[in-house]
Amino acid sequence: MKLPELKIGNLISKLPIVQGGMGIGISLSDLAGNVALNGGIGVLSGVEIGFDESDYYKNKKEANKRALKYHIKRAKEISKGGIIGINIMAVLNNFDEIVIESVREKIDIIFSGAGLPLNLPRFTKGTDTKVVPIVSSDRAATLICKTWDKRYSLIPDAVVLEGPKAGGHLGFSKKELKDPSNNLENLLVKVLEAIKPYEQKYGKKIPVIAAGGIMNGKDIARMINLGASGVQLGSRFAATYECDASDVFKESYVNAEKQDLVQINSPVGLIGRAINNKFIEDTKNGLRKPIKCITNCLKPCKPTEVQYCIANALINAQKGNLNSGFVFAGANVYQINEIMSVKDLMKKLVEEAKLHLK
Repeated sequence: MKLPELKIGNLISKLPIVQGGMGIGISLSDLAGNVALNGGIGVLSGVEIGFDESDYYKNKKEANKRALKYHIKRAKEISKGGIIGINIMAVLNNFDEIVIESVREKIDIIFSGAGLPLNLPRFTKGTDTKVVPIVSSDRAATLICKTWDKRYSLIPDAVVLEGPKAGGHLGFSKKELKDPSNNLENLLVKVLEAIKPYEQKYGKKIPVIAAGGIMNGKDIARMINLGASGVQLGSRFAATYECDASDVFKESYVNAEKQDLVQINSPVGLIGRAINNKFIEDTKNGLRKPIKCITNCLKPCKPTEVQYCIANALINAQKGNLNSGFVFAGANVYQINEIMSVKDLMKKLVEEAKLHLK
């Protein structure tokens, strides 16, 4: 069978594959542009996107704005008319600013999680930019639909459902992560049911994009067979030549074993999943001390109380300095055993999925 197209409003993706936005600097214009060029939806990471600008630490606001414009334009050029989105975390201090600038640059889709983006339509209503919240439960999906319906008389153009096997910041407590009933399959069924009243009220479908732990075509087919309109993959795309991170970062994915995956308490106040290393062990053992805030990037962060700056740690990791940082990764990252091109990966995922579609 053939993989279905993914329709988000008037946008039609040839393949129902979304590349997850990964920050800081893991999915920029090279990765996003090439995913879109090859039939998927490419997604930039909007968090501290100007980190590599020469004046970032002196003039962060302008550096981020400049880099945002550059990467949206370049990703569109690489994609040759493909669909480009951006992931903007709700906990960012400059959330409003990045959203406004992204809409101004005519980004196709804004994906937003790490908190509830309840005010997102305030900046996008009446524009061509589609809005796609990232949720971890049917409760969150219902709350967003209810709020957007009441405040803005609209509903999400799609929803990304991120399960407990995702990498990076997770929308689950430690107790919820241990509960086997919180698997992606069960959550998908609940979210599909939760959004039905809003689909009926507005007379249109809200596509649900399943994410978290999806690594191959068989995983993709399983989610499509269960009713998902598409899937989102993050870690698998990080191990591509076009990924914007350093080779050291990518190799950490290839070399990771199942036992290397750990849950960390992020300075953001959320649980995260990462590949264990000395930096994480030193933090756990209290060998790192509270720091002076460098970037003022996240609303919940309390610099005088946390042991490290997560922005700085992720920037270091992106550049390959793992002695001063760490790598976020999904629970199934150990299944990755090679780095390949986006083109070859997309082809492989499609061929595998075809074998398992019902």
